[in-house]
Amino acid sequence: MSDPTPRIDAEVRRRRTFAIISHPDAGKTTLTEKLLLFSGAIQIAGSVKARKASRYATSDWMEIEKQRGISVASSVMQMEYRDCVINLLDTPGHQDFSEDTYRVLTAVDAALMVIDAANGVEPQTRRLLQVCRARNTPILTFVNKMDREVQEPLALMDEIERELGMSVVPFTWPVGMAKFFGGVLDLRRDQMRVFAPGADRAGGDDEIVEGLANPVLAQRFGAAYEQAAGEIELVREAAPAFDEAAFLAGHQTPMFFGSAINNFGVKEVLDALVDLAPPPGPKAAIQRTVEPTEPKFSGVVFKIQANMDPAHRDRIAFVRVASGHFTRGMRLKVTRSGKELRPNTVVSFLSQRRELLEEAFAGDIIGIPNHGVLQLGDTLTEGEALQFTGLPFFAPEMFRSVEVADPLKTKQLRAGLQQLGEEGAIQVFRPAAGSVLLLGAVGQLQFEVVAHRLEHEYGCKARILPARYNVARWVTCDDQKELARFIDHNAHRVAYDAVDAPCVLLEYAGELRAMQDNWPKIQFHALREHAGLVFQKQIEA
Repeated sequence: MSDPTPRIDAEVRRRRTFAIISHPDAGKTTLTEKLLLFSGAIQIAGSVKARKASRYATSDWMEIEKQRGISVASSVMQMEYRDCVINLLDTPGHQDFSEDTYRVLTAVDAALMVIDAANGVEPQTRRLLQVCRARNTPILTFVNKMDREVQEPLALMDEIERELGMSVVPFTWPVGMAKFFGGVLDLRRDQMRVFAPGADRAGGDDEIVEGLANPVLAQRFGAAYEQAAGEIELVREAAPAFDEAAFLAGHQTPMFFGSAINNFGVKEVLDALVDLAPPPGPKAAIQRTVEPTEPKFSGVVFKIQANMDPAHRDRIAFVRVASGHFTRGMRLKVTRSGKELRPNTVVSFLSQRRELLEEAFAGDIIGIPNHGVLQLGDTLTEGEALQFTGLPFFAPEMFRSVEVADPLKTKQLRAGLQQLGEEGAIQVFRPAAGSVLLLGAVGQLQFEVVAHRLEHEYGCKARILPARYNVARWVTCDDQKELARFIDHNAHRVAYDAVDAPCVLLEYAGELRAMQDNWPKIQFHALREHAGLVFQKQIEA
């Protein structure tokens, strides 16, 4: 039997797995479309804002996304470009869905940060970047919307460095802006890519003028070119040289300028992702560190999505392959439960378009249809007892009770909430005392999405009502008898989540401090991992 290692090594080196992150409306979903367009994965891009048209963004598949023109669920797309297999994960920009985004960021090896050139660094960008920095994720920066009235590029560069605490290395530089936007100077290739407003279709190549000092540029673009040339001189003296080690450690970001809606500046970003983003690296498990080139398969469930195809009531577990060679029909073990799977209908994604998958390697995202066998955070192996770490759940900041409008639909309500809770779209709590289910979320929009999905996917109209709680903490204790005593004593404010981890629900932060004083052996956690395994030490309120 031939050694599979050389092929696995070669396939892993071809992989690039990255997420696109940004504040809402920076143009993230549009850029996702155009990356697919330039890679040849799609022939026509859907306009994200053309809600009444028949075309929608390829990456926005949920009905509510089409109505609102926003992304509320992460989506996965795979494409090939320059002999590389690129796994692209588009994340929700809206802060109400940050939990989904945080979990997606555990499944990628790099991130592409989109900045609105008019608004600069916005709050959600900062939050997402903190997550990337905590994981030392390499980041590329795309400054979008240069065809509008925007901030000066030097001011943007300074703001990114100051706000995000990382040095910026421009790879391209804009000539003018808005109606005077002439294109971008490519500092690596010593040429200018001339701007022409684009359409949805990927047409011929843009006009290229060789040589940044070419006198033709000064004649053609006048004052805008002269200003850009002066700025480049300043930048070359002040900015550090590109340092691959600093980039891979998340301390330095290459910066690109363009206009995604006009297909401009996108190719440079795609090329940079292939050239600079790292292939899959080692992944930490509780037992040991797993190398991507190991021959045995392992993977982790980082996302679950119900009803991607409402007609079939399907439920897909998104698995990031961590090592080895996956083949369709192979035997896999769920280490949490010990159950065995032999998935024969595994799929790869181009958003809502799915293709049956024959094989996959480290870095790939595969979809395994299942009915409740897999949970968020589950590790799949060929038999080894491994448990990958780092998939976070955050204590909710808002609570609602939920009742069914039609009592005959109670079964559908519970089934729908169970599936949506397992997805991580919302956190569902079952009170220790009482029968009314509680929903916990980071933001109000999550409740609206859940109500919409319950009605349209599960045929169950629900009333989302105010709840009195504002603080939640998961509780653990080394002494199980003490934990049981705590739960019994506080049964009126203890609830169990989707994996039956006990959680105490309170109205005020002051109550939490008093409870911590009264129960010194109990640990209160604002974060938990999958299956109730808490990975953050006790957090003070």
